Amino acid sequence: MDYDYIIVGGGSAGCALAARLADGAPGSTIALIEAGPPDNSFLVRLPLGLAALVPFRSRRNYGYRTTPQAGLAGRQGYQPRGRGLGGSSSINAMIYTRGHPDDYNAWAQAGCTGWGWDDVLPYFRRKENNERGADAWHGTGGPLNVADLRTVNPFSQHYVDAAREAGYPVSDDFNGPHYEGAGIYQVTQKDGQRWNAARAYLQGKSRANLHVITDALVQRVVFDGKRATGVKVQRRGALETLRARAEVVLSAGAFNSPQLLMCSGIGPAEHLRSHGVEVHVDAPGVGENLQDHIDFIINKYVAHRDLVGYTPAGLWHLLTQGLDYLRERRGLFASNVAEAGGFLKSDPSLACPDLQMHFLVGICDDHNRRLHLRRGLSLHACVLRPKSRGRVTLASADMRDAPRIDPAFLQAQEDVDTLLRGVRVIRRILAAPSLARFGGEELHSRGIESDEALTALIRARADTIYHPVGTCRMGSDAASVVDPELRVRGVEGLRVVDASIMPTLIGGNTNAPSMMIGEKAADLMLSGAGRLTQRVGSTSVDTAPHAPATLAARAQPQI
Repeated sequence: MDYDYIIVGGGSAGCALAARLADGAPGSTIALIEAGPPDNSFLVRLPLGLAALVPFRSRRNYGYRTTPQAGLAGRQGYQPRGRGLGGSSSINAMIYTRGHPDDYNAWAQAGCTGWGWDDVLPYFRRKENNERGADAWHGTGGPLNVADLRTVNPFSQHYVDAAREAGYPVSDDFNGPHYEGAGIYQVTQKDGQRWNAARAYLQGKSRANLHVITDALVQRVVFDGKRATGVKVQRRGALETLRARAEVVLSAGAFNSPQLLMCSGIGPAEHLRSHGVEVHVDAPGVGENLQDHIDFIINKYVAHRDLVGYTPAGLWHLLTQGLDYLRERRGLFASNVAEAGGFLKSDPSLACPDLQMHFLVGICDDHNRRLHLRRGLSLHACVLRPKSRGRVTLASADMRDAPRIDPAFLQAQEDVDTLLRGVRVIRRILAAPSLARFGGEELHSRGIESDEALTALIRARADTIYHPVGTCRMGSDAASVVDPELRVRGVEGLRVVDASIMPTLIGGNTNAPSMMIGEKAADLMLSGAGRLTQRVGSTSVDTAPHAPATLAARAQPQI
């Protein structure tokens, strides 16, 4: 029950951190504790399995609900989060994007030293095995397989053509020099199967010093004075104490990491006392600064055999495609459904895209919880850098209870205005010849044209596109929850390593950045005292002479 390092949460960041830490410190022992099950499910491996995993709460999906949202006409939003090894990388759409370089430069300018684009790019490259090959933007030989879709639905290409016809640029690589544009996404797949964080980092290599514990819920961090010394874990119906000689790391995500800090006595003092929690550190920033990509969809009924639908012909198509997948790992069942999309400007005068598009080859209504007996397509637009700020608070002092999640969606008028322009972008693309020629009719939005009516529709139907961040904000100021080395302020031996540390939401999907955070955190922890600075190409990275797994020692092709 004694380890050098204890990592709480086996999601995207936690898996990356655990593997790199175990490889870089072979003389140390590491425990990776995950509340959910192993990732040995066929639905996890099957790309199209996301259609079954995302919509409902299950053993593999926390399926959280938000508080009633004033900006969403009083509705409760839905917040699916992966539960089990791999975390949300086991249920997501496998889209591989990193965000814009300026997103990370903004972190550095705000006081997050060492987190600018030139600092983080080598970590993105180190973790990749991009099947397109290595260059200044991409890596090969890393644990995370990044691939082009093996089969692209013809309608995904129709979308790209329609975007071009509507006057928008086209990009064939959103992670290269041309971030702006419409195109087909690369995905975290290998040989037609999902390649989640657990497969990437934990499988295929035996590590005697890494102990992976599943189906174990951490209830709180244990302290000796101001030093974190272990965790209380509930498993097999009993409460156990696991001790950490060096550090405890929380990698439980944007909802559960702040919840666990608060249940452990680190958070807003009065709020903790109201739930009977003894206060170790009065940290008002814990749980604040919640940001998420608010998303609006226009669904359109289109009768075409290449589109997914629950019609007799559509179900027969699913059956034949299923057989193709079993034989060749190709076809619809290898699809991530959201095959195409991109980053577009709602206003051409903007310096950087403010919208992300997701094009789906089927109807996605209410997170796919409402099924339609017709074929169709869906086009999403989300606000990339929202101004609204929400919070996560406790519902109780028991980690078995879901936290209170208040994203404050559309609280800021700027977000409403951006999403309203996003609806216009969606319709402009749908009206372009390459898509308009298939006819069809809009679902829910048909005939709604005025700004006032569209705004009401947005408030009635918008919701998350599943990218919550920011609730354990990183910074150099005293109000931040963690410093730029991800150490929790006010205590010793405790870090947070996941998307909750992002000071601002990046302009893209958050899975790849979460793994980057885990990769970089491993180097920060391995370097410890007695750092020496080495150069990786033009990028300065802190390493230690005793830590062979640090970036300088293991770098992929230099840039």
